[in-house]
Amino acid sequence: MRSRLASRSRIVDGASRQVIVNAGYADNFSHGLGHGVGLQIHEAPGISASAAGTLLAGSAVTVEPGVYLPDHGGVRIEDTLVVCDKAPDLLTRFPKELAIL
Repeated sequence: MRSRLASRSRIVDGASRQVIVNAGYADNFSHGLGHGVGLQIHEAPGISASAAGTLLAGSAVTVEPGVYLPDHGGVRIEDTLVVCDKAPDLLTRFPKELAIL
């Protein structure tokens, strides 16, 4: 049986969004943070400012913060993780340091 976590999807979105707001890019993060992954790639729960769901331990979800600058481009970091009671289990492992090619 999956246990309920105290955080709701919109709280997780808000925590991530606050990092982007604090960096000065509030107007450039216009989408939800992520979504559930299952038989379909985009499933409940949605993780966004308007989400109503509660994340359950054992659920696979994406976390996809992104900043998009008009006429310049943007960046989105996409991770997939499993929600756990204490800390998420990150399934995607890739360096996030800036690489200039």
